[in-house]
Amino acid sequence: MAGKSRLSEWLRRRSAGSDTDPGSAPALAREELINAAAAAGFPVAPAAHPSGYGCSCDRVGCPTPGMHPVSFAWHTQATTDPQKIDHWLRTLPLANFISATGASHDVLDVPADAGGIALERLAAEGGDAGPVAAYGDDRLLFFTATRGTPVDEDEWWPCELDCHPETVDEHPGLRWHCRGSYVLLPPAKLPTGGAVTWLPGRGPDRPLPDPLPLLEVLMDSCAQVEYVPETVGWRL
Repeated sequence: MAGKSRLSEWLRRRSAGSDTDPGSAPALAREELINAAAAAGFPVAPAAHPSGYGCSCDRVGCPTPGMHPVSFAWHTQATTDPQKIDHWLRTLPLANFISATGASHDVLDVPADAGGIALERLAAEGGDAGPVAAYGDDRLLFFTATRGTPVDEDEWWPCELDCHPETVDEHPGLRWHCRGSYVLLPPAKLPTGGAVTWLPGRGPDRPLPDPLPLLEVLMDSCAQVEYVPETVGWRL
């Protein structure tokens, strides 16, 4: 499929380790990646992780194993404080991490095929997508500046694309993670065996783009793929 080949081109240099020894290369890379995200101003908080065929949390039949925060107070818990983050990394060596959106950044979350088309277009036009992460093989996360913290609260405007954790299923196409939402940060592990990883050269150190011009490109790209409910996927 053309979309998959596009994504494969962007992801060809990805690698994911499985060693969780605190002194191992994957563990050190995990610390570096989480600290780099926090240094870029992304507020982070610990999340559950896949455990066997389930979730590390104590919820029986957890519907989102390894993909939700540890604490229900993640809104206020999320931080960029290096000491707090170092404590979590040391005491929760298997934990995934989330970044709370709507404070310092938003995330535009699209199907992988559409995201691959958008990346090609932006590269051809000299545009900058900013930080971009792959959510397994299914979706791409475009990190942008936020529209969620205006000085005047009356100036904040909701959008039908706004996505919250409990409404993800309602947004199979383009999702806008802003106030009240979060995304898993690289190098999170997914229950499918995949991972959340930064695309090569598109880590959190890149400047955050304005979401509106990028939104236009992503919406055009999503219009070029067709959602197929019966196969839970997208095709060109």
